[in-house]
Amino acid sequence: KQAGHVVHPQRNMNFLAEVQSREDDDERTVVAEIMRRCFVPAFVTTVPWEGFHFAGHEIRINEATDCYGAVVWPSALVLCYFLETNVKQYNMADKNVIEIGAGTGLVSIVASLLGAHVTATDLPEVLGNLQYNISRNTKMKAKHLPQVKELSWGVALDKNFPRASTNFDYILAADVVYAHPFLEELLITFDHLCKETTVILWVMKFRLEKENKFVDRFEQLFDLEEISSFPSLNIKLYKAMKKNLKSACYPQRRTWKAKAISGRLLL
Repeated sequence: KQAGHVVHPQRNMNFLAEVQSREDDDERTVVAEIMRRCFVPAFVTTVPWEGFHFAGHEIRINEATDCYGAVVWPSALVLCYFLETNVKQYNMADKNVIEIGAGTGLVSIVASLLGAHVTATDLPEVLGNLQYNISRNTKMKAKHLPQVKELSWGVALDKNFPRASTNFDYILAADVVYAHPFLEELLITFDHLCKETTVILWVMKFRLEKENKFVDRFEQLFDLEEISSFPSLNIKLYKAMKKNLKSACYPQRRTWKAKAISGRLLL
């Protein structure tokens, strides 16, 4: 309390509540806009697929229910929307980009449609569907033809991605941390693929305590910055670079502001 000025705790609480309410409204608005990018076929097909609108294109993704890698998860939608709406700060055009755990390929497709040289990677059993989705949605549309490569985390990294010739501007990852036993191998893979100027854009859904522990381990090797949070989805979007080697030529932190849009929340 200062002379001539009385602090009113209730007013402060009301102000904080209003700020929190506005932040919650902004988050709901962005989530609604992200989910509005999805559409489903108007008729039943023999092969299940889902549609999306990103980067000025209609994208059709074949899905399967027999493995995690053949389903589009909300984290992928968040990352696609971020790439599309932040092209000035994170310009994909002519950049060398690798996606780890590409799954159905949606994120790689969007990065490719935004002009990147894309390498989409995943386990061998996922590559057939991944290649199909990427070819179907980028042929005659993308500036650079994406590549699809096998990448088992922590396995034969020096052979398949030699450090001398591996130089990625961006590493993209959506929902690669969950209840699997290969978290240490995932960390090794991040470290192997990263040069001092590489930017990691990583979207993660928090489900279990194991995710928090992985973030702690990750921060031992990388400078981690939370770009955006979606509490209603338990999802956070991070930017990361190798510790102590951050390059000044990459974009500084900017707030990802919600767009004012109309539409209902589809969750």
